[in-house]
Amino acid sequence: MLFFLHMVKRHFWLGKIAEGLEKRSVLWLSGVRRAGKTVLCQSLPEIEYFDCELPRVRRMMEDPQSFLEEVKARTVVLDEVHRLGNPSEILKIAADHFPETKIVATGSSALGASAKFKDTLAGRKYELWLTPMITEDLRDFKRQDLYHRFLHGGLPPFFMEERFPERDFQEWMDAFWAKDILDLFRLERRHSFFKFAELLMIRSGGIFEASSFAGPCEVSRTTISNYLAVLEATYVVHAIRPFTTHRPTEIVAAPKVYAFDTGFICYYRGWDKLRQDDMGTLWEHFVLNEIFAHTQSRKIYYWRDKQKHEVDFIVAGKTGPMVIECKWTDADFDSANLKIFRRLYPKGFNFVVVPDIKRAYSRNYDRVTVRFVNLEDLIKEVISPA
Repeated sequence: MLFFLHMVKRHFWLGKIAEGLEKRSVLWLSGVRRAGKTVLCQSLPEIEYFDCELPRVRRMMEDPQSFLEEVKARTVVLDEVHRLGNPSEILKIAADHFPETKIVATGSSALGASAKFKDTLAGRKYELWLTPMITEDLRDFKRQDLYHRFLHGGLPPFFMEERFPERDFQEWMDAFWAKDILDLFRLERRHSFFKFAELLMIRSGGIFEASSFAGPCEVSRTTISNYLAVLEATYVVHAIRPFTTHRPTEIVAAPKVYAFDTGFICYYRGWDKLRQDDMGTLWEHFVLNEIFAHTQSRKIYYWRDKQKHEVDFIVAGKTGPMVIECKWTDADFDSANLKIFRRLYPKGFNFVVVPDIKRAYSRNYDRVTVRFVNLEDLIKEVISPA
């Protein structure tokens, strides 16, 4: 399997790296562990690769200036750069004094969340977030079966398994705690943290209320909020904030929290096979992941009022808030909530994204025009909204 992973060229991400290195000499490639950062970097053409987990490599970089002199004007990968004593130092020196040297640095997603790391390299690096596998990756891996992608998730080693990789999910969580959380965050209650993460995966896509987690996790509401911030900073969950103009009827504060990967949702919900009823919520997560990958931004919202009318996602559009509803089939769409939203915010485009639509089409619902599209067409609209 490892050999095959090295054979796959992930064209979308390779293009993003090339684009980033044209803009900045230092590219920070972030993402959760096992998302494929190492294999992706090793597939870059004409690079010098350094694994910073190796003691001899770390010794080479104890004098950053001498090391950078040795690799001057080349393209260099510093994998697991967070293993260095002061990872931001070498990247800052490279950006300021060796701009002809191209550096791709990867490391713990937790490092990118560090205020010191962000402040030191502000304006000096191009950031690329490697999300779980997207549609383009499925093509490159020559397996476009959404059922398989939803159940196994979007981490390439898990995706490549023929059987549901049940043990791998728990091993991933153990490594996440040991190598990411303990490195940068002062968390002590492992059991409570894991219980919280498990509950978030089970309830993924739901409205977040800290008080509902405090009891089962045996910690305070403040600790729960801290746990959420850690999981969000490390890309393990995404807190989608409500879109609002502070109308009295709107939800204005409570986020919806989504797990980062469909495979982990299935694992924690105890699903080793998927029913038709499961596909809609997993499709919603897949669409969200696709938007993140293409926009490289978490600036996406949802809308809900106090009567529980809800719209899946809202993104900024040039003509007004763009509505995105995710449905497994077009027959699942009910226009009622969208029409209520558009009474408050009449300007903006409305999309229903469905996996099996070959050609986009529009329908009118009481003078509200809705465009039914597939995911590829939706991404074009989101990236270059009309």
